[in-house]
Amino acid sequence: MKNAAVAVPSSFSNLSPLRRVAPMTTCAAVLVAVLSACGGGSGGGGNVVLPPVSPAPPVTPAPAPVQAGTRATVALLETTDLHFNVRSYDYFKLAEDKSYGYERTATLINAARKEFPNTVLLDNGDTIQGTALADYEALVNRIPCTQPLSIYKAMNATGYDAGTLGNHEFNYGLDFLNQVIGGGLDVDGVDGTKKCAGPNFPMVLANVQSVKSGKPLLAPYTIVTKQFAATGPDGKAVTVPVKVGVIGFTTPGILNWDKRFLEGKVSTEGAVESATKYIPELRAQGADIVVALQHGGLDASPYSPTMESPGLYLSKVPGIDALMMGHQHGVFPDRGTNPGYKQAGVDNAAGTVNGVPAVMASSWGKAMGLIKLELVYDGKAWSVDKSKTFVEARSTQTGKDDAGKAIYVDADPTVAPLIETQHQAAITYVKTPIGSTDFRMNTYFADVGDPGAIQIVNQAQADYVKAYIQANLPQYASLPVLSVSAPFKSGYEGGRDYTDVAVGNLAIFNAADLYLYPNTVYAVKVTGAEIKAWLEAAAKRFNRIDPALTTDQQLISTFPGYNFDMFTTPDVQYEIDVTQAVGSRIRNLSYLGAPIDPVKEFVIATNNYRATSGASFIPALDGRATIYASPDANRDVLIDYIKTHKTITRAANGAARSWRFTKVTTAGNVVFTSGQGQLGAATDAGLANISLLTADDGSGKGRSVYRLDLGN
Repeated sequence: MKNAAVAVPSSFSNLSPLRRVAPMTTCAAVLVAVLSACGGGSGGGGNVVLPPVSPAPPVTPAPAPVQAGTRATVALLETTDLHFNVRSYDYFKLAEDKSYGYERTATLINAARKEFPNTVLLDNGDTIQGTALADYEALVNRIPCTQPLSIYKAMNATGYDAGTLGNHEFNYGLDFLNQVIGGGLDVDGVDGTKKCAGPNFPMVLANVQSVKSGKPLLAPYTIVTKQFAATGPDGKAVTVPVKVGVIGFTTPGILNWDKRFLEGKVSTEGAVESATKYIPELRAQGADIVVALQHGGLDASPYSPTMESPGLYLSKVPGIDALMMGHQHGVFPDRGTNPGYKQAGVDNAAGTVNGVPAVMASSWGKAMGLIKLELVYDGKAWSVDKSKTFVEARSTQTGKDDAGKAIYVDADPTVAPLIETQHQAAITYVKTPIGSTDFRMNTYFADVGDPGAIQIVNQAQADYVKAYIQANLPQYASLPVLSVSAPFKSGYEGGRDYTDVAVGNLAIFNAADLYLYPNTVYAVKVTGAEIKAWLEAAAKRFNRIDPALTTDQQLISTFPGYNFDMFTTPDVQYEIDVTQAVGSRIRNLSYLGAPIDPVKEFVIATNNYRATSGASFIPALDGRATIYASPDANRDVLIDYIKTHKTITRAANGAARSWRFTKVTTAGNVVFTSGQGQLGAATDAGLANISLLTADDGSGKGRSVYRLDLGN
């Protein structure tokens, strides 16, 4: 067979006929593509020398188009409010606690991935703060830039798809946040070009902006393309690409709670406003489904761009296929007999908020949220078959044993070794001795009058503010300085969720138990009338009691224990009359033995949280009443106080009761829950009107039911 002739450009006409005729298989393609001669060398005649020809890259066939009628099931998995609880370990008690911990949530995640062929794993914030290990890596021995936070190290190993920021991500400042999320924050005082180890998944946040750049602090959203196993219209298995859009929102309260770090550096807008702006953009960029990560929960109050928990309103923004919630540390959906969320538009049975599948997975790794969606392709776009949606918050508690003790899933054995070195370092740190106590300091009965774990916090705060005023604020030197604090651990998480410091040596972990949060000391100037209003707000901690009822009445309301501010000094005395309506409960309020003067001014030592976001207590607690915004943490002030005084005693530091319940005889029992087997703590505190009613309240959370005799 003869070789075919190949036409060449005129610039190659001086080549010999031999050179102009080359094998098609070796040179024609090269000639056409690059207009280059095949032969080489000088002179005519001789053998043709051919350069090597690189093989053409393999051609990847275009993916087959998705057929109309194709279906895919996807499980959206949520963690939220982990609060750095990597291990099932209580650094305050130096003991394992199987009731929480990411290492157990990871077991639920692994199980879900085996159950569902298609999963998307997302985190809803409040991740990097909350344990002594978190403080150790942020404040004591800062994690190096080359190493991720222990919580992110564990999450990286599990393989998350995306996450958002909660309010507590800002507790350690923007420079630290910039480091631990890997860099990129374009705000004043921060090197955004710094690249550090962080989460191996994108972090999104739509409603916080940098004042410096005028742009979102983080990417407002991301699109994660997943290859999902699906079923074609012919019933055959196929693999299809699905673009999952993820958008994040945090609570605007960060501007108050971490004002010292954020003022003038970031701004916020409402979740609804941000969603309305960005979700159409997210859809236009090809997102097939959209998941909203809202670090907030459900609140039936009228919508405001500054509200903490706008889930009822965010769910109404068009384009959201699934809503993941947090911040409130609640469970949704709750299919028990008395669900925590009952607002209009909330359907616990269906697991929807205004028709949108929604989930909230408790806190501390005690649960995993799951939203199962059935996706259907119509030939142009994916949609959700709402008739096949299923939502649940899967608890790490699987049941109870024969003795009624809670049973939990096993920990994922791969998690603990990842952070063992840091875990042990944190334990060593919190064991550092700072003093001693001759009495057990606990909050088991703080709600009913025991000041044992509250007074020392108030003393430390008051001493600190007094010293500062005397040295730096002479205009306030004549004003009385008082202090309020609250029982931060008061049973919300169960019978073990109480401060409990044993007699003997005091260590740093004990101080962390006495003051749970990394707040800073603030001083506010208020009047006697405002003090009364403040205490009226704090008294929302109690339900209204009807003395005539013969049935049991629950004393404690849903008002959080960390908002139950109280004085613990002989100088201030008052009664709380729980038979009266909210706002009319504080009686016989006195200062130094005389009725408090409504116009007299006082300085109150408190924390940044209350001083800047306590307008629901009194209007002035929106920052206006602040006369000193300290840079020092309440916990550090407490540690310094204990170090200075060395020996802490019941007589000097734990027996001053400022308040009592107004005496009243009730026809039935007034009851409340606290830790099991703790009646002795009430006796030690001199509370003779407390008795045990039921040893186990049946909740599986290690709580007993106690009776309060209001007539004694």
